[in-house]
Amino acid sequence: MNRDYLIHQIKEKESYLCVGLDTDIEKIPAYLKSRTDAVFEFNKQIIDATADLCVAYKINTAFYEALGAKGWEAMEKTVQYIPSTHFKIADAKRGDIGNTSFQYAKAFFETLPFDAITVAPYMGSDSVKPFLNYADKWAIVLGLTSNEGSKDFEQLRVDKNYLFEEVIKKTAEWGTQNNLMFVIGATKAFEIASIRKIIPNHFLLIPGVGAQGGSLEEVSKFGMNKDCGLLVNASRAIIYGGTNENFAEKARAVAVQYQTEMKSYLSRMDAF
Repeated sequence: MNRDYLIHQIKEKESYLCVGLDTDIEKIPAYLKSRTDAVFEFNKQIIDATADLCVAYKINTAFYEALGAKGWEAMEKTVQYIPSTHFKIADAKRGDIGNTSFQYAKAFFETLPFDAITVAPYMGSDSVKPFLNYADKWAIVLGLTSNEGSKDFEQLRVDKNYLFEEVIKKTAEWGTQNNLMFVIGATKAFEIASIRKIIPNHFLLIPGVGAQGGSLEEVSKFGMNKDCGLLVNASRAIIYGGTNENFAEKARAVAVQYQTEMKSYLSRMDAF
């Protein structure tokens, strides 16, 4: 998916919501667990209930890989079921040397029809550039994450800057605003202002709103640019809103709340 079409979808749906399909087989409603493909059936109902309210879906591949071949099959069926109008993210956090990264890119961009993949940049350019060789595909580079361990490396001082700032600055040179995004945790909302000085036009993928306590208002205030420039992900808060047969209905209700709030921020984007 190219940048212009993504922006078009945001404006048309008045939403920059990304629904995270971090589907844990232990947490889906009990009545589904007897189904032949319980994970896919769960995902299918979530997608049907939320597709008109979001512009993207993010599949955390670990939840599928943990189930072996059956989980990989469920992931493949899920990404193929997501409408072509939606931005499809493989949250795989790959990051290896060039030859291996080329194979990862082939797996997620050719064998599977994802639009983007999350990538760890700490092995340098040859771990990221293979993902940038595909037209209308994206590498979403880890920038500043919400986890406690981000203090170990990302927030180390390098002269007058933080390491994450140097990584973002350097990584931005390897691609363009048309094929590079950056992951910034929602609990780091205030740091987004300084990040925007480095990459004013790139899209940011923002996880951590909802169950992790990030503020959608703060993220929008500090992160929006003239094109919106945000994909805000909510996973557990949406997909586990209900625990029985009405789980998809409950998921939709939560997604409506996010979309409604996002609509209000988009309407006053210039004020931010």
